[in-house]
Amino acid sequence: MTSPTRTTPRTPAPFGRALCAMITPFDATGALDLDGARKLATRLVDEGCDGLVLSGTTGESPTTSDEEKSALIRAVREAIGDDGTIVAGVGTADTRHTLRLAHEAEQAGADGLLVVSPYYSRPPQDALEAHFREIADGTDLPVMLYDIPGRTGTRIEPDTMLRLAAHDRIVAVKDCAYDLLGSSKVIAESGLAYYAGCEEWILPLYAVGGAGFVSTVANVAPRPLRSLLDAYDDGDTARATALHQQALPLIERMMADGLPGTVTAKALLTELGLPAGPVRAPLLPADPERVRGLRAAYEVGVSG
Repeated sequence: MTSPTRTTPRTPAPFGRALCAMITPFDATGALDLDGARKLATRLVDEGCDGLVLSGTTGESPTTSDEEKSALIRAVREAIGDDGTIVAGVGTADTRHTLRLAHEAEQAGADGLLVVSPYYSRPPQDALEAHFREIADGTDLPVMLYDIPGRTGTRIEPDTMLRLAAHDRIVAVKDCAYDLLGSSKVIAESGLAYYAGCEEWILPLYAVGGAGFVSTVANVAPRPLRSLLDAYDDGDTARATALHQQALPLIERMMADGLPGTVTAKALLTELGLPAGPVRAPLLPADPERVRGLRAAYEVGVSG
């Protein structure tokens, strides 16, 4: 029996559909491990990632220097060449600093910018809009807005998104707002490409026209998450649902079990013999019991 053809309208994905929010590997002393970054980036692209988001929350951007951020982009670009896109996290609480990081990311070889809402100061919507416009006006790279009010304290409201969508270089959103109604409205009324930033939302957001995902879990399970999108695009919604359900134990262990995703991703990558290294303070490593639980969930989520 032929599977039904998917008919959901979908905005083109400017950076590809399957993006990994890549960890930043460090060596045993806590220094930047550029060889490890090259190896991990190459593996992720080989395993189905269309692109990599560097120096986001998962990449420990609060504790890496501006120089380390640029060096990371250059190393990953060298490793993957034109085989994947690079989106550089440049968001800070300071518009001037964010703009400087945007220029440095562009010079280092990034294909796009991830710009989070300024945190702690909690700017109102008009100030938030002005911030994003200044960044987009000041660079030639396309911009992905990062809406994660649980961390920043400020929502990018749907009406603000719709106004920002008119800017030629604001093309995408990493969506961690947990508001399917608001996201659906913006998808339907704009050309913004919506990427699920929370793994449990990959399939629901994709089903209403989302562009794909930016995933921390993809550090360890890129192929299963990519396969979920592929199954949906093939019209096999039953298989897409099964893959979603199969990944849930790993998603829960990595993202909803009390530890930051950076900690769980690095713990599991180390367990798998892949580049990761320690986390930087104030984060602490996962304890052995958590690591055992992560490994068990990985075996279910990846091999079934």
